[in-house]
Amino acid sequence: MRIITVLNPLVKRTMKSIWIILSFLCIVNSAHGMGYNSNTFVKELNIYSARKEALIKPLLDQFSKNTGTKINLITGTGDSLIARLKSEGIYSPADLLLTVDAGRLYRAQRAGLLQPMISKALNKNIPSHLRSKDDQWFGLSIRARVIVYSRERVTQNQLSTYEALSDPKWLKKICVRSSSNIYNQSLVAGMLTSYGIEFTSAWLEGLVKNFARNPSGGDRDQIKAVAAGECDIALVNSYYLAGMLSSEDPVEVAAASNVALFWPDQNQQGTHINISGVGITKSSSNPDLATNLIIFLTSDESQKWYAQVNNEFPLRDGIELNNILKSWGAFKASQVNVSELGRQNVAAIKAMDRAGWK
Repeated sequence: MRIITVLNPLVKRTMKSIWIILSFLCIVNSAHGMGYNSNTFVKELNIYSARKEALIKPLLDQFSKNTGTKINLITGTGDSLIARLKSEGIYSPADLLLTVDAGRLYRAQRAGLLQPMISKALNKNIPSHLRSKDDQWFGLSIRARVIVYSRERVTQNQLSTYEALSDPKWLKKICVRSSSNIYNQSLVAGMLTSYGIEFTSAWLEGLVKNFARNPSGGDRDQIKAVAAGECDIALVNSYYLAGMLSSEDPVEVAAASNVALFWPDQNQQGTHINISGVGITKSSSNPDLATNLIIFLTSDESQKWYAQVNNEFPLRDGIELNNILKSWGAFKASQVNVSELGRQNVAAIKAMDRAGWK
């Protein structure tokens, strides 16, 4: 009995110390799980972004100001960031993957790098065809793939659809970037979704015959080529033309002013569109905070910023556009679910290769 009496205080003190240590560890673990820095208890998010820093950082800075969240931004190409996520696996520090097209988000999803987001706010903010069918990634802005044409050599009534670009009347008159470009791959993937392999293959054969030169350069280079008379029309994303029109470089402004924009397929399924988009990584330690950031990026405030500064179209109607976008007028956009652009990507690349699109 005397031994028990002596040991009781010691046991109590030991148990109390263990309880304090365990409580502290639980707090630290909870903080890590919530995306907090364990030293400063500052909320943090790590973003792998294929967007140029200038085109996303102002919005991230505003979110940081609103919420006190520290955001660490790592930029790179979409493919390199996906490869990095694969190599890092469950130990990746990334919370979000942000890309400039649906195709790479689909690749990340197929590789098991993303997790679903259940959010009524996101479902409300983003139309169903602009997000993955199983809510693993969401669109943030819309980019349209349009026809630009020479004001001197082409009239608007000569243009109609993407399919019509395979007509022999455009022999050696079309400029476009290479088949390795995801925007072109997604355009063809959209054609496959809507019209099937037989029709799309025949269209591609005619289109390639009409190329004025071997595909090279970016979309801005295609616009400059039309302005310089190397070709009469080109396929480009609309925001490149808007960027040139608002450029501080007078050479770019002059080239862009010599071409005009045409919305294809307005009497059919609508102009092909792609998205910039985002998904939460499977390794994220703070999916709730990551979801809140995505909700912010799809809010009216952020959508207006995309339209005003980035020359991209917002996800929904009712958002104010800048003057250049307004000058082009309203257009009918394709309602093909952007998930299909990723699902059909491999088939699109094979079809482009068979047609000789370099």
